Amino acid sequence: MKRFWKTVAVEPAETGLGIALDGRPVRTPGRVPLALPTPALAQAVADEWNAVADRLDPRAMPLTGLANAAIDRVAPDPAAFAAGLAAYGESDLLCYRAEDPEPLVARQQAAWDPVLGWARQRYDVTFAVTAGVMHVAQPPATIARLAEATAARDAFALAGLSPIVTVTGSLVLALALAERAFDAETVWNAAHVDEDWQVERWGEDPLATEARLIRRRDFDAAVRFLDALR
Repeated sequence: MKRFWKTVAVEPAETGLGIALDGRPVRTPGRVPLALPTPALAQAVADEWNAVADRLDPRAMPLTGLANAAIDRVAPDPAAFAAGLAAYGESDLLCYRAEDPEPLVARQQAAWDPVLGWARQRYDVTFAVTAGVMHVAQPPATIARLAEATAARDAFALAGLSPIVTVTGSLVLALALAERAFDAETVWNAAHVDEDWQVERWGEDPLATEARLIRRRDFDAAVRFLDALR
């Protein structure tokens, strides 16, 4: 779609703040008014629309996309969406460790143990940690409390949390980031301990590098989205 508007403005909406193009309110793909819950997010979304040059490229508007998802996909049934994210806690990345070599084992411990330690204290839970890739069941109380922590978030917070969970493969890392227990760079590096180890040993693969750049773009957008909700 070509850019047809001259002005972009943040305006009051029935719920929250809306985005207006030449005075006309923007709607989601589901034809629902695009209403943002905070001034910071509304301005960030408006900036994406204002940055459109000749043609609209959704890939260059990730915050708009996450806001659309919050309204169209998450809000109709936030409990079901939260349950889908909480399921990652049943096989969280941080609970599956390498058996060897020792330097990799030590690197995983250094990156992952502090985050699990935070979660143990924050949610009063325990984790079953194993060496290898065979599934190990987590205590039911742990699954329940992590699910409660996820379900307590509103549609916009869940939409922002989702890419972080899927990119990192860890509900615990995503919750730690959302609650500002660890910063974004620490969480990103923790999620890529194994991948970085492989690159150091065998070198970079161009396709893998490209895929990583895409994941980083999605991760960074989700971090900005969550920050704008505060």
